[in-house]
Amino acid sequence: MSYTVQDLLELLDLESIEENIYRGLNRDIGTGRVFGGQVMAQALVAAQRTVPEERVAHSMHGYFILPGDMNAPIVYFVDRLRDGKSFTTRRVTAIQHGRAIFNMSASFQIVEDDGPEHQTEMPAAPPPESLVPDLELVRSRADSIPDHLRPILTQDRPIDFRPVDPIDPFDPVARPPRRMLWARVIGDMPRESLANQAVLAYASDYGLLATSLLPHALSIHTPGMQVATLDHAIWFHRPVHYDQWHLYVMDSPSASGARGFTRGSIFNEKGQLIASTAQEGLTRYHG
Repeated sequence: MSYTVQDLLELLDLESIEENIYRGLNRDIGTGRVFGGQVMAQALVAAQRTVPEERVAHSMHGYFILPGDMNAPIVYFVDRLRDGKSFTTRRVTAIQHGRAIFNMSASFQIVEDDGPEHQTEMPAAPPPESLVPDLELVRSRADSIPDHLRPILTQDRPIDFRPVDPIDPFDPVARPPRRMLWARVIGDMPRESLANQAVLAYASDYGLLATSLLPHALSIHTPGMQVATLDHAIWFHRPVHYDQWHLYVMDSPSASGARGFTRGSIFNEKGQLIASTAQEGLTRYHG
């Protein structure tokens, strides 16, 4: 089964059904419900469609309200909250079966060069070319993957993820709540900022919440583990070109109350901090 970058871009290219109203389809990646990164990315596309092209997203904050139904399209309603001289604010509500499953606030800004600039330093990491693609690692242990998940988890992917210190989600061992991986799309991306930001938003949900499970020798595939994203935020600091390698550095400062908190920093190959993420999710264990 194939899943290419063109398939991903088409998934994120929403249908306009009325002013401020858009519709998107779904793609199963093995979770049995709509992937949170897909909803985040599609909501960003819906919001950007109502904003002048010269204004680019600098932050987005989303709450996941209900699990998404894979078999039903998602309708996105955009509220135009504010159009200022420099900033534009939008609120997006995702609807299925007449109920909100997700809402998001996003802010857009004209491109500005004035103001001070600094960033945290990118940590040392082996180059992506020296690492094994995650898909190869998954396929090498295909026999341990449940039959119903094997065709989906071993299919071709639009994004090449290369973990620095791989884990086996079907046989996890305890380790500190930190991980790094390189990522980029397999193929070419349009130059427009929206497509690149949307794909980054999609990829930013990959492995983030699972980082909070590492110290406990648990994974999202551990029997009895109930995992679901509750909220997810992204701040875009610099332009994104996601057909180039990006290092995703993740850590989890806290887990308590059946919730795991995680955060991430996304650097390009030049060491520039491109985006930051934060996420909290349900991590309930029925052991």
